[in-house]
Amino acid sequence: MIANHRAAVLVGMILFILAGCSAVGPQYVREDPSVSPAWHTRLTDGLEDRQVDPQELAQWWTMLDDPVLTGLVERAIESNLDLKEARVRLNEARSRRSIAGADRFPTLGARASAGKSRSSEDSGNGLERESYATGFDAAWELDLFGGVRRALEAAQSDYEATREDLNDVLVSISAEVALNYVEVRTFQERIEVNETNLAILNETYELVQSRAQAGLDDELAVFQARVNLESTRAQIPSLRSGLEEGMNRLALLLGEQPGALHAELEKARPIPVTPLEVAVGVPADILMRRPDVRSTERELAAQTARIGVATADLYPKITFSGSIGLDALSLDNLFTAGSRTWSYGPGIRWQVFNASAIRANIEVQSALQEQALIRYEAAVLAALEEVENALVDYAHEQQRREALIQAVDAARQAFELAQYKYQAGLTDFSTVLDSQRTLLSHQDQLAQSNGSVTTNLIRLYKALGGGWIPMVPEVSDKSAS
Repeated sequence: MIANHRAAVLVGMILFILAGCSAVGPQYVREDPSVSPAWHTRLTDGLEDRQVDPQELAQWWTMLDDPVLTGLVERAIESNLDLKEARVRLNEARSRRSIAGADRFPTLGARASAGKSRSSEDSGNGLERESYATGFDAAWELDLFGGVRRALEAAQSDYEATREDLNDVLVSISAEVALNYVEVRTFQERIEVNETNLAILNETYELVQSRAQAGLDDELAVFQARVNLESTRAQIPSLRSGLEEGMNRLALLLGEQPGALHAELEKARPIPVTPLEVAVGVPADILMRRPDVRSTERELAAQTARIGVATADLYPKITFSGSIGLDALSLDNLFTAGSRTWSYGPGIRWQVFNASAIRANIEVQSALQEQALIRYEAAVLAALEEVENALVDYAHEQQRREALIQAVDAARQAFELAQYKYQAGLTDFSTVLDSQRTLLSHQDQLAQSNGSVTTNLIRLYKALGGGWIPMVPEVSDKSAS
């Protein structure tokens, strides 16, 4: 009896040692694609290739120095419905990882039963019989070839990919709030420009009307002045519609009903001004910072581990199980020494005749890994393209704004000169109208450009992966080993 116990213990120790063998399947090693050491776009207009401060990039909107914007972004991070859903998905992935991790350990179950039966008098003796049993059962499938470990690796990588997806939503939401906020302020500035000019055009129209009635001008000048006046008036309703829609989109991003932010935003504020210097780092930083790139890399790691899960099916599954319990025909005898029962021993399962299907599944998982690698490489290229485009747009829009500032100044002087010459009888009224239209057009374009410079910077921050900080503790690598 003692020898049997020693043999069982020895077998258990051997199997435990074997369980520490290396896992089958490829071992994932992260290798980042090679990227250029510097950006293709020449960095000008405040753009610098110095190292980005992670904390500043995580809360880049504070550098726009607009407390209303900062408050809106912080509220969106707390209340946005897409973010809430992403957090729930992260909890789901965490639970799935726990399920995969549970397979590493033995299972233990308890059982108890009580019954009473009576045999037939025709086929038996017609006696009644009682039975009582209770006990514990344990089983452990030894992970000799690493199938369970690879499954846990895949679940851990899936969890990390989901966490990066949450970070990617944070990046998108903070950028969308800022973009819509700047759009609201841009519409307000354009409305102010048009309403100011509308008042001036109305004065001009009344002046021309008076001059026509006095015989100093003809009706053509009156009609031309009326065209300018009503054309400008016609622009304002569409601008107000854009303003209303922008406020409603902001409310939606904050998880609130349309109209909830109108009272808060109806007072016009200046368009946020961009900082004088913007650090953009180097292309290699994108691979570490962009959540969408990090997510696809984690998906590649997960799919690599699944090849190991499939490969482990080629090998035998060894289970070590045992049970102890009590079994008696009466409740009084259930807890006596003679009612004790026990059993233990190893078991083996091996899908010897299903190897072709298993190998086909390995090929499927390998093909999925190749697809995941392609998606990762594509995500890197798309990220680099997005940053390059954002750099170009930001720099060029600043140059455009500077030109528009000069154009507005020149157009204002031209309008004032045209007015003077018209009043002195040196030119006709059409020159005044043309200069008015030109001034209004360039003022409106300048207002749009002011907004575009800031929105292009926001898109640059988004392309750089700004807008997130670790919101959940990092999981130790030991949990996946």
